[in-house]
Amino acid sequence: MLRKILIAGMTAALCAPGGAALAQADLGAYLAGRQAAGANDFAQGAQYFSAALQADPGNPVLLESALTSFVALGDFDKAEVMAREMVRLRLPSQIADLVINVADAKTGNWYGIFEALESGRSVGPLVDGLTQGWAHMGNGNIRRALAQFDQVIETANMTMYGITHKAYALASVGDFDGAEALFSARPDMQYSRKSAIAHIEILSQLGRNPQALDLLDGIFGSQPDAGVAALRAALVAGEAVPFAAVPTPRAGLAEVYITVAGLVQTDVPDTFTLLFARAATSLAPENTPALLMTAGLLEDLGQYDLANAAYTGVARDDLAFPSAELGRADVLRAAGRQDAAMEVLQALSRSYPDMPRVFAAKGNLLREADRLEDAKAAYTRALALYDDAAPAKWIVFYTRGIANHQLDLWPEAEADFRAALALQPDNPQILNYLGYSLVERGEKLDEALAMIETAVAALPDNGAIVDSLGWVLFQLGDFQQAVEILERAATLEPVDPVINDHLGDAYWAVGRTIEARFQWQRALSFNPAEADAQRIRDKLSSGLDLVLIAEGKEPLRLARGND
Repeated sequence: MLRKILIAGMTAALCAPGGAALAQADLGAYLAGRQAAGANDFAQGAQYFSAALQADPGNPVLLESALTSFVALGDFDKAEVMAREMVRLRLPSQIADLVINVADAKTGNWYGIFEALESGRSVGPLVDGLTQGWAHMGNGNIRRALAQFDQVIETANMTMYGITHKAYALASVGDFDGAEALFSARPDMQYSRKSAIAHIEILSQLGRNPQALDLLDGIFGSQPDAGVAALRAALVAGEAVPFAAVPTPRAGLAEVYITVAGLVQTDVPDTFTLLFARAATSLAPENTPALLMTAGLLEDLGQYDLANAAYTGVARDDLAFPSAELGRADVLRAAGRQDAAMEVLQALSRSYPDMPRVFAAKGNLLREADRLEDAKAAYTRALALYDDAAPAKWIVFYTRGIANHQLDLWPEAEADFRAALALQPDNPQILNYLGYSLVERGEKLDEALAMIETAVAALPDNGAIVDSLGWVLFQLGDFQQAVEILERAATLEPVDPVINDHLGDAYWAVGRTIEARFQWQRALSFNPAEADAQRIRDKLSSGLDLVLIAEGKEPLRLARGND
């Protein structure tokens, strides 16, 4: 229910007012801004919407659009100008209210937050309730802050958030007993990463490191990330770990925003989530989870330069720095800057020579660059560094298997795929790749069929995997069944040249030669690899049987018993 309320509020906030309000606007700039916004090009959107505002400075559509663009860019100074103008014009906007709350918190104007709420401005019930609690903390009025958090606790669907933030507030002023009592009073406590670390730090401040260790291991397991591993080492060493999770009211308010971003992330467009993540990083630039969320959202939106800039916000001495740099390498690669991505990974491999993820990432980049021997060496280094129980080890076996396959080292490739399968027995990626490769080689077809059937059962709407099933049936001579399966694959992936080519072969095998030629022509129109394209042209010219004879294989008409 709470998620639905939040989503409804955000959707309302981001929907532009009626089109009639645009009558006086610079239409060209507005349309250019709309196009930029549709492409998630926030910089261009901000530029064009701002230009349109010159012709119609009070236009609510343009103000809201420019405001949203500036927030998505992380430029809260310009966003604040737009937000305060909207308030002056009495234009309702939850995003404007969010921006002004951020601006007031950054300047310590906590009274301004109360004035906004009293005037009817609101970001949403959960945000407003928690924000008031932190604003009271900012004013030094702890009693009223705790009473406000209690109101949130007593509100349906908000109890856990109220308890968590009240505990943060108590710990931030040194009342670790009170904070711990709140956490431990709920056997059904739903921890986030931040709240779990906060509780662990609180226990350590109370001299209860063994209990803190039990909590840490129970939540994060035997393979924690670098930050949690360092926290664990400090606890084992008997250190009194300082409370650093949410040390100030600004950090508390930032945690409100990142909590909301996490709550709605799977249910709304990434642009919506980004606004709250940006608000969190504006208030707390040192909040690494917020930075990483912001960078990841920008990467998913295709804004690689902005994602790169967000990743660089993670400090070099932060334990998450290697993860941020790996993310930066990914966005540089996605932006087509492979050389820059490799520079990042080379620097990481020098600074962190024992970190397997770095060498696995190097292997992926080298494999994409067709430097297969170097990729294989990087994967081998990663495998040597991973613990036997490491969950990620399977994917390095899998990707090294792909490299070996591309190097035409099939025995080594098969061994890698089977090693990956031993760690992930039902993984559809591994089953499909190994099964399809066996089919292409004409080996162990019954085993290959069983593998691919398992993969299809796991991912029935994956066109490539459904194609593999059709192709193994084709190789086994079950042409009618192959046609049915390959037709479904072509429906799922209608512009894939390989799938259309396979369907053409299946049509030929059952005597539907006109349809076969149509499918081959379609496959050729989708720009297959040149070797595949030439084979398709040969089939269009002389048919599949003569192509097979030229390749030294039996023609299908003989396989069908028609000589």
